[in-house]
Amino acid sequence: QLNQLVDISVRECAVSHAGQKEEISRTCSNIRHINLSKNLISSWEIVTAIASQVQNLETLNISENKMKFPSTSTSVSSVFSKLKILALNQTEITWTEVLLCAPGWPALEELYLTSNNITVLERPGNVLQTLKLLDLSDNHLLDGNQLHLVAHLPRLEQLILRNTGISSIHFPDAGFGCKTKMFPSLKRLAINDNKISQWSSINELDKLPSLRSLQCHNNPFMDTEKNPETLRQLIIAKISQLEVLNKSEILPAERKGAELDYRKIFGNEWLAAGGNWNPEKNKPSEEFLAAHPRYSSLCLKYGAPEEGELKGQQPLTLKNQLLTLTIRCPENPEQKPVEKKLPESMTIQKVKGLLYRLLKIPGSELKLSYESSKLEGKEVELDNDLKPLQFYSIENGDCVLVRW
Repeated sequence: QLNQLVDISVRECAVSHAGQKEEISRTCSNIRHINLSKNLISSWEIVTAIASQVQNLETLNISENKMKFPSTSTSVSSVFSKLKILALNQTEITWTEVLLCAPGWPALEELYLTSNNITVLERPGNVLQTLKLLDLSDNHLLDGNQLHLVAHLPRLEQLILRNTGISSIHFPDAGFGCKTKMFPSLKRLAINDNKISQWSSINELDKLPSLRSLQCHNNPFMDTEKNPETLRQLIIAKISQLEVLNKSEILPAERKGAELDYRKIFGNEWLAAGGNWNPEKNKPSEEFLAAHPRYSSLCLKYGAPEEGELKGQQPLTLKNQLLTLTIRCPENPEQKPVEKKLPESMTIQKVKGLLYRLLKIPGSELKLSYESSKLEGKEVELDNDLKPLQFYSIENGDCVLVRW
């Protein structure tokens, strides 16, 4: 029942041409998705001859075929009028050739162009305007400014730039704290395995108005911070609207902790650069604002860091990392409060294990929360077993409440 086939793969089957006239449309009239990767197709004309027999073609993969593409603009036909997904990985296509073929793809939403020696981009005229995903991974782009040439695709939601050799990202049309007009719909960006060495490129990403998800593993800027937890916090604090970082969701509590810590970590630098608790005297230098564009908005959100917070920034020795906490069981008044010194890097799971031995109750049934010595009556739940105490901004003198 070949006429029932919707999805067909002839990967690595030595296909070289369309076959007898109208044979495909006669035998397989319902095809929507074709995988023709790693075959012997030598030209775009052959692809067109195959596709012209498939009325409702939506997905086409012709990766790993060494092909000749049109070198001049061709007459626009309706062969690919319903095509939504096209993979041209490892076909030696150039960006110029992509733009010459693109008028024939009026409904295209996803375009995969990995490993094609594309080094230079050009601005698409009235083509690729429906594109939602563009994958340029493993092409060595000359520089980050090449991205400006595809920055005005109005519907582009996902851009994959893994291993493209870019070393910086910059949106010159927007100043500190403003949004760029480039990439207006971009929600997901992957820049892993590149040469981005400066934090200023991460600051620039805060200018993207729709960015929600970022992948940025294996870039030199990440080597500037040894602690992966701190590194993650810095990126979260720098990009205000990010919801997913390196495939891991950013929960509101994590964002709040990251932003409060960022405000504290760079507080002394802020003061040295002209920051002040008095709004009339608060004039941090241009250099500071360039390095920390979000600092002012974080001070507006949480208030400027207090003097007491900044004085406590001593070198991180184990002594400094120990927290003195009171442990109390509010539902068991007979149990006297206990004072304990715990390292701030200790996870909630390990704290539960310690309390299990201390109080002789099953760790899995424990529910922990804490009361800040500064905010009386306000209780914060310690709800993530894998996070350390410092994640919740617990400080010396706070009280941990134990329930079961």
